[in-house]
Amino acid sequence: MVNSYVKSHTYCMKMCSSTTPHTQLAFQVMSQSVYHGMCHIIGTPEDVSCRRDMVDISEFLNNQLHTSDEGKEMQSGSHREGFRFHTSDIDEMIIIPRHHVIWDMSQFGLYNTDRHKLILCNSSESPPGFTLLRLLPSENTYTIVYQAEFCEWKNGELYISSSKFREITCSLIRPNSTMHGPCGSELVGRTMYDYANCFVSDLWPPTASSWIERCHVWPPQHVSSDIVRNGCHFVAIGHKLGNHEDIEWRISFSQAENKLIYSMNHTQFSTYGLLKLFLNEVINDGLSDEEKLLCSYHMKTAIFWAIQQNMLTQWCPENMMAGFWICFKIVLKWVYNGVCPNFFIPQNNMFLSRIYGEDQRNLFRRLYELYEKGSSLLLHISPIRDYILNHLIYIGCIVSYDCDLGSELTFDDKLYSEIDRSDSLTTHNLQDCAKALLTIEQLICSPLTSYMIILLQKVSATVLRSTAFILHNQYIDKSGNKNTYIRDKKSLHLLRLSMKFGYVSDMLYIAMFYYKTFRYKEALSIIDISKVKMSQPYVLFRGNGQRLAYIEAVGGQPWSTKMKQAIASHLRLDNNICYITELLLEQKSGNRSNRSWILISPFILANMLEFLICRHNDTSKAQAALDNITALIQHSEQGFVAKDTMDISWEILGICQEIKGNIQAARFSFQQSLKQYPIFEIQLATRERIQNLYDQEKH
Repeated sequence: MVNSYVKSHTYCMKMCSSTTPHTQLAFQVMSQSVYHGMCHIIGTPEDVSCRRDMVDISEFLNNQLHTSDEGKEMQSGSHREGFRFHTSDIDEMIIIPRHHVIWDMSQFGLYNTDRHKLILCNSSESPPGFTLLRLLPSENTYTIVYQAEFCEWKNGELYISSSKFREITCSLIRPNSTMHGPCGSELVGRTMYDYANCFVSDLWPPTASSWIERCHVWPPQHVSSDIVRNGCHFVAIGHKLGNHEDIEWRISFSQAENKLIYSMNHTQFSTYGLLKLFLNEVINDGLSDEEKLLCSYHMKTAIFWAIQQNMLTQWCPENMMAGFWICFKIVLKWVYNGVCPNFFIPQNNMFLSRIYGEDQRNLFRRLYELYEKGSSLLLHISPIRDYILNHLIYIGCIVSYDCDLGSELTFDDKLYSEIDRSDSLTTHNLQDCAKALLTIEQLICSPLTSYMIILLQKVSATVLRSTAFILHNQYIDKSGNKNTYIRDKKSLHLLRLSMKFGYVSDMLYIAMFYYKTFRYKEALSIIDISKVKMSQPYVLFRGNGQRLAYIEAVGGQPWSTKMKQAIASHLRLDNNICYITELLLEQKSGNRSNRSWILISPFILANMLEFLICRHNDTSKAQAALDNITALIQHSEQGFVAKDTMDISWEILGICQEIKGNIQAARFSFQQSLKQYPIFEIQLATRERIQNLYDQEKH
């Protein structure tokens, strides 16, 4: 049906590419439709700004907790740029501390060699965009690369081997990672993470000096100056055609690219997003990884060149199709010539070892066939097809492109998801907690966007909760009754304070604390209150709830008020902190697999706590809580238990059933937990619990 519809409108869409005033107007209207569609797919300017602000502030906070001996993290790639494609990886660069790369010996005096180990670039024998890194002799013995396994001697000088470095550091961040280019890759939950350990230079590469001279039109001067001031990085991979591939390093401009993407207007960013969709859904559709010759970096490079060379005088919604077409023709020309010039170092032909010979000819033939289809080729991009067909059906109907694409609730929903994604700070001790809170306090006094402020409030709640439980755990059984009372009073104060910045479901942290400290009556009171609050029709959990009731209750209120009164979220149990002993085994299992936390539905946790408290003195209420957990899991389609938390939900049901003495039911629940997607890597704990059940039956 869709294919016949596509064919029937191909002629119409080709006509839109002609030059008559009428068809040009139709082409512009279709451009607006595509822009409107891309705002739905990749987000509005406000959505993208929100994502970027939260990634920036989250990265800054996490890096502030690192010591000078720990590598700073820098996120790059599409997630950092502001996209939220389901198939995207998370790219992280880990900057090796206390090492700086210089370009010539005249820069030696810029650094204190007692604190920094200097590395000298030698690009004389490497292809453009690549270099050798020579380790300079120094009296300072602090350096990870002094280890013989990282280095190779060449002409009496010590060079850092990229191949050895990559092999040894591959699993430093996450055990059992596999090598993927210069990165170590591992699937965390459902997301692939790529970690690249790298060196940094604060100085701009001489081989990229021509880029500075080209920055007349774009980017703005303040952006180009900032880019040059922050230098570049070096990732551990050599050129396949280089003479020294095993010891060569690639010069990376990831940080500069992030700044360039941030400086784009939304039409340019949407065009970049459309190019990425075109690549994945049309050019590379059906190809294996080995057969894919073009990648998203080529698309990014194409739009960089198109903007800087001023190939389109005005990047606006009605010109979006023209912008896309310009970029596509750039890529087509590159493939025809077999030359893709790097944006920063044009002498670096990124096709040199990738696209040549028969592969080049076949790729050009395929791209040219797409080119001949005209604008109808975009109908093969399934996410954007409906918006184009809508234009064809109602041609002449001008589409508004102000990007006001949804209700207050729609934006709030996306905001809360982004907050949960960015609230990633973990603290391991009271010193970490104090440092995090001090950093937040300092940040609050600086100029911040509204998105940064709301995230900082949420992170404050997370840190205050962690402080409360760490404080209690650190001094448990080590002091007298009076000191215990004072300590617990402080912990409770911190938990209550955290509720001012968190979600309505955060009350359950107080319930856990009361249960942990044997104050069952108080715990039950908090559980009852939280159940009443979370059952209100206006309260949303993962976007589920009565939308009209939400708007009537908190519409127009500040986000902090909405979160505190109308948003329930998963309870996050950091694996390095003991909350309740019944889940300690699962936390240890997650820790062994380098997972930071476990997320639990507040409805599951509330009933678990109620069961644990009532199992001795109110068995009917305990059974009701157990039945509630069973019902929540069996009717997960109602939205109270997320698919990605089913493993821990079944696990909790099994734990409660085992405590009750129902061994058969507990075994079944644990087996069901093992069948779920292992988001939190609790399988070791599950298998241990199953083994314990068998041992109980034997005795």
